[in-house]
Amino acid sequence: QVQLAESGGGLVQAGASLTLSCAASERTFSSYAMGWFRQAPGKEREFVATIRASGSSTYLSDSVQGRFTISRNNAKNTAYLHMNNLKPEDTAVYYCAASSIYSVMSQAYNFWGQGTQVTVSS
Repeated sequence: QVQLAESGGGLVQAGASLTLSCAASERTFSSYAMGWFRQAPGKEREFVATIRASGSSTYLSDSVQGRFTISRNNAKNTAYLHMNNLKPEDTAVYYCAASSIYSVMSQAYNFWGQGTQVTVSS
């Protein structure tokens, strides 16, 4: 059982940057692909970014491509979502998740954090 804990959310103005962290409880963290998803009020949860277990490949959604990056530090059992040039439409609860496969589908992720709120004001 992998326990995940997000941190780093907050209230920022449009154009600002923010980095979310996702700390994992297990040393087996390095065997899992990690993903970030978000859910805005009244909307379904959507894929944001994913990174392979090794960190060798990443994939980001079209809506954040060029503004967000995903990274990980397996020695620290932590994944990150670096968000630049934030827009009001990025406002959502952001979740990190762990999967045994590299996927953009939320159904592929077995373990989820509790989420962290990101609010971007205009």
